[in-house]
Amino acid sequence: MKNLLLALTATTALSSPLLAQDLEKDELTFGFIKLTDMAPLAVAYEQGYFLDEGLFVTLEAQANWKVLLDGVIGGQLDGAHMLAGQPLAATIGYGTEAHIITPFSMDLNGNGITVSNAVWEEMKPNIPTNADGLPQHPISASALAPVVEKYRSEGKPFNMGMVFPVSTHNYELRYWLAAGGLEPGYYSPENVTGQIGADVLLSVTPPPQMPATLEAGTIYGYCVGEPWNQAAVFKGIGVPVITDYELWKNNPEKVFGITAEFAEQYPNTTRAVVKALIRAAMWLDENDNANRMEAVQMLSQPEYVGADAEVIANSMTGTFEYEKGDKREVPDFNVFFRYNATYPFYSDAVWYLTQMRRWGQIPEAKSDAWYDEIAKSVYKPEIYLEAARALVDEGLADEADFPWDSDGYKDATPAADVIDGIPYDGKQPNAYLESLPIGLKGEQKVIGNEIQG
Repeated sequence: MKNLLLALTATTALSSPLLAQDLEKDELTFGFIKLTDMAPLAVAYEQGYFLDEGLFVTLEAQANWKVLLDGVIGGQLDGAHMLAGQPLAATIGYGTEAHIITPFSMDLNGNGITVSNAVWEEMKPNIPTNADGLPQHPISASALAPVVEKYRSEGKPFNMGMVFPVSTHNYELRYWLAAGGLEPGYYSPENVTGQIGADVLLSVTPPPQMPATLEAGTIYGYCVGEPWNQAAVFKGIGVPVITDYELWKNNPEKVFGITAEFAEQYPNTTRAVVKALIRAAMWLDENDNANRMEAVQMLSQPEYVGADAEVIANSMTGTFEYEKGDKREVPDFNVFFRYNATYPFYSDAVWYLTQMRRWGQIPEAKSDAWYDEIAKSVYKPEIYLEAARALVDEGLADEADFPWDSDGYKDATPAADVIDGIPYDGKQPNAYLESLPIGLKGEQKVIGNEIQG
């Protein structure tokens, strides 16, 4: 019956005078990683929004972020749920070189940092408590510093996992560690481990493998998206110590990535895809997240995230569980449309680029104008606004929900919204880098195992 309904919907969509003949390509394959923030793709498919645009979409889970990126670059995938750092890194030639763009940001927040039960027990004496005896949040990495020092004195390296070298998770974990006075390590052109001068050694683990790797003792903690922090709680093997919402309120997360060539060759198709994704994001957030339990059931299916619905619901429905039984209200843990979440802001791109520079992935100083230029070559709000305008004209979206007059830069993030109390202004990337106590700044470079300059 479902297939029959989809076929009927497709027939209706393709008979529209505005759609079928205008689409340059209507059969598309999109990739994703099994994380809850792939939800806009699943919703656009399951709710028929792709079909409404005359698009026949296949969604394919990918083994890891590199395979996913290679699929988009090689043309096996037409687009994908991506780490925000991936289009930027590819465009500047860090790792695989290709011009990838994003016309759509997929979400805000959604990540956490989890440590093993043993590390948590060692951290707890360093964490103040509330009147109810529960830990005060947000928890600073300064509570972890004595534990790292103890491990060092015992000759044990302190290993933590993140999902990819240019992932939000790498930069968020580094941000948290540095804000607590711990060195997360540097990259150089000759040494891409990211572990030069590190107090804490960070390495790559694919998201679904994080809990098992923690349980095996290979790593003592990790930064990952949901549901893999809550999975550690349900399995009784770890404790999330901070969410990225607590680290940086309403920080940008994943993007939808396509090649610049795809957007140029198939502009109408690109706009149609973005229209469907905007509608999916709206559905996910509408009526105070009223559709989230339906989304949870959708995502729990094996072809999408494949985790237990109860685990996914723990964060997707506006709560987050730290220690077992310590469940707190976090209504904005996952944001898909509110706060202009889907608009691809240049300032988001610039932040990722500053973190690449901070830790040596961009080995030399760049001008503020360079950051602006790269941001504008990758993030494409003009495509986004074309899609939004079409939805408004069709009566499917509200004019007031989109930042039509934006110059592409958000207002500066105030100090109160960031764990280290350091504000961020995307229009002044070098001044921002100078304000961070740990990390490269000015003309500094990593030479051998030292920072020089």
